[in-house]
Amino acid sequence: MTRRDDVMYEAAAMYYLQEETMEDVAARLGVSRSTVSRLLKEARATGLVRISMQARGGSSSAAARALHGVFGIGAHVVPVRQGATEVERLDRVTRVAGRLVSGWMEPGAVLGVAWGTTIAAVVRHLVPRRVPGSAVVQLNGAANQATSGIPYAGSILTAAAEAFDARVHHFPVPAFFDFAATKEAMWRERSVRRVLAVQGQVGIALFGAGALSGPLASHVYEGGYFGAEDLANLRAEGVVGDICTVLLREDGSYADIALNARATGPTPRELAALPRRVCVAAGVAKVAPLLGALRAGAVTDLVVDEATARAVVERVRAAGTPVPGSMP
Repeated sequence: MTRRDDVMYEAAAMYYLQEETMEDVAARLGVSRSTVSRLLKEARATGLVRISMQARGGSSSAAARALHGVFGIGAHVVPVRQGATEVERLDRVTRVAGRLVSGWMEPGAVLGVAWGTTIAAVVRHLVPRRVPGSAVVQLNGAANQATSGIPYAGSILTAAAEAFDARVHHFPVPAFFDFAATKEAMWRERSVRRVLAVQGQVGIALFGAGALSGPLASHVYEGGYFGAEDLANLRAEGVVGDICTVLLREDGSYADIALNARATGPTPRELAALPRRVCVAAGVAKVAPLLGALRAGAVTDLVVDEATARAVVERVRAAGTPVPGSMP
């Protein structure tokens, strides 16, 4: 541990545990107040200090309570100012998701990561700290006919692993095979089965809800994975988006969608076998795929902006499903 680490620890202990003022901390350490401020900020950024806030009255927001009541999930609803851009909304939500996932990581934990636009943003906000014996495994393949997918998915996996000093397990297969029979054959290969075995040990699965259309288009629909004919067929089948590149409808059904026989990500049923499944979504364009993921039972923890959470609850209410509690 360096001298700076020692000073940072002392500053954090005096300020947060002994409740001394910044001025008192600065005087005792013989540094300026601005230096103390920087040390405290660094202590939070490195995970030495973790701050949590209980919602007013000991309860969560009305939207969070409604989502829990209907789907039985832990909902983390992020307030976002009115008029915020979609990029700003995504940043606010993924900041919260990054801190939550970082706090859930424990020694020996296996984090499963599904690549995508939202998850790329989440990993940038992970709080770096060493988690002994941890691992990060790719949940779905990334290659398509134009690219190996390695630069995109690999950068996400690497960033997540570096945050926790974890081992990395890549999944070097396409996002979608050309033929279902090819996938069946590959799933018998020892190299693929080894990664599938690690996926089965995942304690925290991290994924987004990809929307077939919207202002911030999901990478799977913009990255050359589908042609125009494929997209037209998906819409004709009622597909609204995906989780882990497994396509689904708003009602949560997915098993009879033809392209899913060639998809390489875990199905909602396979995800349901994992202890914690964290879905991160920002923007009302994600309402339909998010509802599909929730109805499929793929989610235990949801991190979402307030407007999207309210829209999901309103869509559920409009469908005639009783919604516990009230929401203004």
